[in-house]
Amino acid sequence: MKGGDVELGVLLAAAEAAPPGESVEVVARDLQKRFGAEGVSFLFADLVGRRLVRLTAAGGDVADPDEPIDLQGSTYDRVLQSQLQHVEPDGQGGRRVISPVSNRGDCIGVLEVTLQSADDTVLRQVRDAAHALAYIIVTDRRFTDLYHLGRRTTETSLAAEIQHQLLPSAPCCEADQFTLAAGLVPADDIGGDTYDYTLDRDTLHLSVTDAMGHDTNSALLATLLVGALRQSRRSGCDALEQANRAHQALLHNSRGLATGQLLCVDLETGFCELVNAGHPRPLRMRDGIVEEVELAVNLPFGVAAPTPYRLQELRLRPGDRLVLLTDGMQERGAAAVDLAALIHDTRPLHPREAVGRLTAAVLDACHGNLKDDATVLILDWHGRRRRPAEP
Repeated sequence: MKGGDVELGVLLAAAEAAPPGESVEVVARDLQKRFGAEGVSFLFADLVGRRLVRLTAAGGDVADPDEPIDLQGSTYDRVLQSQLQHVEPDGQGGRRVISPVSNRGDCIGVLEVTLQSADDTVLRQVRDAAHALAYIIVTDRRFTDLYHLGRRTTETSLAAEIQHQLLPSAPCCEADQFTLAAGLVPADDIGGDTYDYTLDRDTLHLSVTDAMGHDTNSALLATLLVGALRQSRRSGCDALEQANRAHQALLHNSRGLATGQLLCVDLETGFCELVNAGHPRPLRMRDGIVEEVELAVNLPFGVAAPTPYRLQELRLRPGDRLVLLTDGMQERGAAAVDLAALIHDTRPLHPREAVGRLTAAVLDACHGNLKDDATVLILDWHGRRRRPAEP
């Protein structure tokens, strides 16, 4: 079938046969062969998320890191936010086409090509190629540091490297029942924040944690904490047992403390079990009202105390927005940000865009110099959406 699934199948096969660092080159050759495309490149955000790095098809080299492209307010920013293809004249009689490269809600970057002619059919197939590129990159970045290197537009400390590797590979996820997104703005002296999520057949698991201290020591403590939580979660433990095991791991292997919030959400009902270990309470927006969720707060992980952790319950309703955060979103200069008002005002936005607004507001309030990591995770609960029956 010309211009259809056969070409995409060939594209995926070519990507698998090529070295993992040549993903963009494979797509460029495909688009060149089919449509005479020129100037094919893939652009993706740096670690801070405010600038774009261009990966060209010509040899697959990352552009000069001293010349990143400002993201805010750019055409690329609008494409990433809207997740819609953008087409404009290139000034030389052709068309400049920018398409989102996304996977399950995770905005990986954008694909930019120049075409001499572009009807609706061609534009649709460029969108298909961009979608295929998302899957190719998700696969290939397991085998190359190319994309990790490109994201480093500033020098990365050892603590920052450790912290980054503790986070999920995708900061955003979409499913029938929910949409979630998270963001972490590190302090000048890394403060030990992490977030995590995973999805199994019946349950969405979420966590936001904050390890005591700064720099490498906090990063190592966070590594122990996240490792204990993942090990217990992958052993089938509920939120209460995850908390207990994380607590024991810190007691037996460290002298450090950490706060955390662990949630297990039933995908069928929205029923949520959670444990709060000395952590800031979540904020929930329901029916236009933002309020703190009333929870009992246990002691942090690693505190030698006889009081057991308490498993608490929360029921999410369709339309709820739940916001989990660390104290870096509230302390010191960040206290100048009215989080409740900002959560209210950003409710129409996709969670990934709302996360960006919240973290940017805190960073701006602190004049770009955070004294503690600032982390936020937003969960939009849609409820059980029934897919239409197959025709």
